[in-house]
Amino acid sequence: MTDDAPELRASDADRERVAEVLRDAVAEGRLDMEEFEERLESTYKARTYGELAPITRDLPVAGVTPPPVSLTKEPAGDGSWARRIVGGEGSSTWAVAVMSGFQRKGRWTVPKRFNCFAFWGGGELDLREANFADREVEINCVAIMGGMNIVVPPGVEVVVRGIGIMGGFDHREAGVQGDPGAPRVIVSGFAFWGGVGIERKVTRAERLRLKEERRQEKLDRKAALKDLHSSFRDEVEGAHRKMLDGHRDLLRERHEERRELQRERREELRERRDARREERDRRHED
Repeated sequence: MTDDAPELRASDADRERVAEVLRDAVAEGRLDMEEFEERLESTYKARTYGELAPITRDLPVAGVTPPPVSLTKEPAGDGSWARRIVGGEGSSTWAVAVMSGFQRKGRWTVPKRFNCFAFWGGGELDLREANFADREVEINCVAIMGGMNIVVPPGVEVVVRGIGIMGGFDHREAGVQGDPGAPRVIVSGFAFWGGVGIERKVTRAERLRLKEERRQEKLDRKAALKDLHSSFRDEVEGAHRKMLDGHRDLLRERHEERRELQRERREELRERRDARREERDRRHED
């Protein structure tokens, strides 16, 4: 990871590139889940390149050779879905659960056609972090007195073509418009006294990112509200000071008016006394 310009602010795309390296590392066994969750949380809390740099410093990228994770501003690509449609045969093409269970999750490649069978058992196929062998993949499910659950990420189009007898296929996610370039998942098969459920969920990393965004928005709202209260308090205090100053000026003016009135009255009394004295003096002289 580059240490250039460590004080530059990191973007959401920068944090996602680091999160992708962490997901690869946990899938390859380089990190355990506890380390992964700690580093992922630090990733979504990071604000600058300098805070992101230490998170993947000891991790290779895409194999053994450890090239740096570029955090430079590059032109936007054609989206993350194109990188997840990888071709090939797929990591696994079938799964069976007879009075037991199966699970496919994490970083695996969904083949063009995946067959699964459950009898008195159950299975889970989690496609949220999976790659896809083709733009369109089919998952054929046969559930007899058993059940299966398919988890797809937001943006993936789901088409349900399964048949249920005293059982059923979940159609709630069918018909939801997919993102441009996203894969199409066709769920087909047969359910007898059993069922195939389909649900749409975000990844744990995305939940952490959204949680951090909500936390930051809450902090930003609190800061804005605090600034508003501070500004309002300053305005109120300023208005109060202005009112007090105006009141003092008014009292000072009235005090000056009373003093001026008292001076005028004293001057008038003095003039009257002088006039009476002059009148007495004239009478004495007469």
